[in-house]
Amino acid sequence: MKKISCLKKIVICAAILLCVPALPAFAGVVQPMTRVKDIVTVEGARENQLIGMGLVVGLQGTGDKGNMAMQMMSNMTEQFGVTMDPKQIKSKNAAVVTVTCQLSPFVSPGQNTDVLVSAMGDAKSLEGGVLLQTPLKAANGKVYAVAQGPLTIGGWSASGAASSAKKNVVTVGRIPNGAIVEQGVEMNYAGNGAINLLLRNSDFTTAQRVAGAINQKFGAIAHASDPGRVSVKLPPSYANSPAAFVASIENMTVRPDTVAKVVVNERTGTIVMGGNVKIGNVSVAHGNLTVKVSEGAAVSQPAPLSQGRTVVTPQTDIASNSDEGAQLVELPATSTVQDLTTAMNAVGVGPRDLIAVLQALDEAGALHGALVMQ
Repeated sequence: MKKISCLKKIVICAAILLCVPALPAFAGVVQPMTRVKDIVTVEGARENQLIGMGLVVGLQGTGDKGNMAMQMMSNMTEQFGVTMDPKQIKSKNAAVVTVTCQLSPFVSPGQNTDVLVSAMGDAKSLEGGVLLQTPLKAANGKVYAVAQGPLTIGGWSASGAASSAKKNVVTVGRIPNGAIVEQGVEMNYAGNGAINLLLRNSDFTTAQRVAGAINQKFGAIAHASDPGRVSVKLPPSYANSPAAFVASIENMTVRPDTVAKVVVNERTGTIVMGGNVKIGNVSVAHGNLTVKVSEGAAVSQPAPLSQGRTVVTPQTDIASNSDEGAQLVELPATSTVQDLTTAMNAVGVGPRDLIAVLQALDEAGALHGALVMQ
């Protein structure tokens, strides 16, 4: 049985009412007070991506069957004085993998970092494997870390002669603290006596508020260069300790501002609405049309000794139900998305239909915010 629900009609009338009393503004706090460190990053203090290609051994017959693993095994044995033809190596206990990691800022040689190991070939599982020493390189081709150690798999797999079962992904694993940093990356975050703060979400108002909070505490040393950057001069008292100055800035609190947005994911029916989205004066009518399609089969059996054949004939029953008693919801000006969702829930509008309502509101110019479709 199939059930198809669609929006029969959405009527949106935008109007300007001069005599309608204004409703009070949205009383709730749209954005809370937030630490500066949670909304900005310091320019120059960044992570770096490392990558390498290695060999995982010790697998229980779940490794690669291709020539790439055999060639790598041959190359490794040659480094230890044993020369073998890759065609003579027959093993399913090894797998070629990629090894990646994020090199945190301000790490020093000798420190450890986590690595992620992923199968490259047709290995069925990396469970129980051990990564052999693998150099990790940056985009400039230099080696910054070396990884090695046993893998931790976030799942399991089991198989028998007639069936198999597995949970989660068994071709990807981690090695906690599996890489040793060989050389660090120089971080120059306080060059020329200034520090640049980069906003994670660029916004003119938020940048100005961050600069204003810094100036209120330290004097006129900060200004918003653009919506994504706040330039701050080091005070003379912090000239020799920029890290202490950054720490004092990070713990300051500001109220960030964001653009009014409604994000809609049509594939999953997910709707995320910002609290500062406003809706103009509208009237919304919603009605449902439900169509049910039932599939069946009728069997025609011939009489005995008639030399006929049994025939199966498909049968389809279609029934429709139209909800003519659709309710009309009127929303006055300065209404919020919270008012809209409350009204829509009252008339039985689900998330899927609400997506169509929001799209119609945007086309009518009554949705005062950006509608982002994913």
